[in-house]
Amino acid sequence: MSKLSLTQAINAGLRRALEDDPKVVLLGEDIGTLGGVFRVTDGLMKDFGSHRVIDTPLAESAIIGTAVGLAYRGFRPVCEIQFDGFIYPGFDQIVSQVAKMHVRTHGKVRMPLTIRVPFGGGIGSPEHHSESPEAYFVHTSGLRVISPSNPQDAYTMLRQAISSDDPVLYFEPKRRYHTKGEVDLEMPLASAPHMGAARVVAAGTDVTLVTYGPLVRTALDAASAAAAEGISIEVIDLRSLSPVDYPPIMESVRRTGRLVISHEAGQTLGLGAEIAATITERCFNYLESAPVRVTGFDIPYPPSKLEKHHLPDLDRMLDGVDRALGRTNSHTGLDD
Repeated sequence: MSKLSLTQAINAGLRRALEDDPKVVLLGEDIGTLGGVFRVTDGLMKDFGSHRVIDTPLAESAIIGTAVGLAYRGFRPVCEIQFDGFIYPGFDQIVSQVAKMHVRTHGKVRMPLTIRVPFGGGIGSPEHHSESPEAYFVHTSGLRVISPSNPQDAYTMLRQAISSDDPVLYFEPKRRYHTKGEVDLEMPLASAPHMGAARVVAAGTDVTLVTYGPLVRTALDAASAAAAEGISIEVIDLRSLSPVDYPPIMESVRRTGRLVISHEAGQTLGLGAEIAATITERCFNYLESAPVRVTGFDIPYPPSKLEKHHLPDLDRMLDGVDRALGRTNSHTGLDD
């Protein structure tokens, strides 16, 4: 076991993929000589060469378009989108080509393409650097969308994504890049939890709290704080946003009778809305109260000095738990 930060775990996952398969190539802005703006790819160009770790122009459309051609020719490209809000110039290729090429060719063409996207806020960045665009891609058939919350998952889920024949968007919680944890670098992929599986990270009996990526740590803190008041929260890390692994959520809600979903993205048509609707349909007779969403506000991402008011934090999560338990009449006003 090695103690690694999330950044180091992703770097180790990329390194292992490059070692294991000569068809793996990395593409992105400043990922080579600089090692990436977050130093995630540090040292990889030196060890594997500029023909496999490719510094690209500042053009996301060209990055994705080039990767589509590489995947078509049998390579396994891994693209880095430098910041979440920069992904939109490549949006057309992702939803019109990457997501559809396999089905349009009746399986003759595969798209083993992984797109790494640092996402979310909490690091004090300027405009277009702290967004949560995952709902755009969750809505698009033909894409896998995953997000790790800890170094071990960051390592194994990335390796699984790169080895998969499916196109995968891999959302990295950038404010957790320095979070450290134990990582088994020799864990066989076959024995690791599948990247499509949700995981219960804290057992509980009173409320089910579902989240992913950067907010898993916040949810665990909320569970600890609530335990001091005698409230038992079960925390589920989704890990896969598309497809969602519903059975663990359903099993939990059938025991707790209450559901809270939290994410940084805005509330309207966010992933939380779909989960709330699906669980209501499948577990209606078990619910003691309506599902509660604790999310970012329906506004463009605010200036960095105001982001602490925008992002769900410990207090807002605990307020959502209280509302699910009927312990308060407070309301965030998000859906007024």
